[in-house]
Amino acid sequence: MGFLTEEQKQHWLTHGFIKIPKCFSREAANEFTSSIWTRLGMSPTDKSTWTKERINMPGLTVVEVKDFAPKAWEAICELAGGEDRLTDWCRGWRDAWIINMGKPEYHPDDPVDFRKLDNWHNDGDWFTHFLDSGEQGLLVIPLFSDIKPKGGGTVICSDGIGLVAKHLYDHPEGTWPSLASRSGPDVAVSEQGELWSNWASDPQLTKDESFHEATGEVGDIYLLHPFMLHSASRNVLREVRIITNPPVSLKEPFNYNRPDGHYSLIEQKTLRDLGRPEGLPEWRITGEREMLTPARVQIQAEMARQEMERLQNAGVEITKLASAVSLDSYYPA
Repeated sequence: MGFLTEEQKQHWLTHGFIKIPKCFSREAANEFTSSIWTRLGMSPTDKSTWTKERINMPGLTVVEVKDFAPKAWEAICELAGGEDRLTDWCRGWRDAWIINMGKPEYHPDDPVDFRKLDNWHNDGDWFTHFLDSGEQGLLVIPLFSDIKPKGGGTVICSDGIGLVAKHLYDHPEGTWPSLASRSGPDVAVSEQGELWSNWASDPQLTKDESFHEATGEVGDIYLLHPFMLHSASRNVLREVRIITNPPVSLKEPFNYNRPDGHYSLIEQKTLRDLGRPEGLPEWRITGEREMLTPARVQIQAEMARQEMERLQNAGVEITKLASAVSLDSYYPA
């Protein structure tokens, strides 16, 4: 018998995400994030030091998911079709905190129009994308702060799954992470969000009811289909939001032509949204799978250097979580 209930499985197959509550304790979260303000060089009580709306911090330490959040790990393994399908490097979560602080001009009464958010995208900036790519096999959002509505949580658009799936089906040659075809150069950085923004802003393509705000309490975890369209929201409450986005990576590509028809729940959702639940025997990739080095790698390396310097100057340890260890192994995401 699996970990997920039938209700959770059906929610996954309908919406492409599930929320698993209380996967880790508030105490464990506080220990893991203990040095966050020193690393940032900011004050949690002085918002004048909050000089940037959103920050993607580098990872300095890592913790085993199976030990830190066993319920989440069981759900991840079931969605993927078994623990044996997962790579070793994705079995840990880094302290690569993603911070949303809002802006001084925001007010709690400000409306937040999900369709007009400026950060719509799909994850996976370190590999060439194909319909069956397993490098980003699942998206995970662990909540390390309480997140209220309009508090800067991730907004997801479940109708985006089918749009991305169809786009990748039509591009067996592969795409850049921007979803531009690999048969040509990547689009300019300034234009890379246009396709996603166009999808999110068009009610003919994405229904209002397909937009969901990832709110909850510390310890809650959202598991999302790898093609889920999502964006950081505006934190008009200005209560700091702390999450991570650890990827789940598969050893082998997804298989949409299994002779026994035993597709994983992730594969089932992709096939369902393509209108082909029985499989895709005709589909094959025609391009080369390739790992890429995104620009953020160099940026975050410098951020890590600055953070370590702040910690050393302040005499603060990286984390108080005893089970966390220094990150010194392969971790591309």
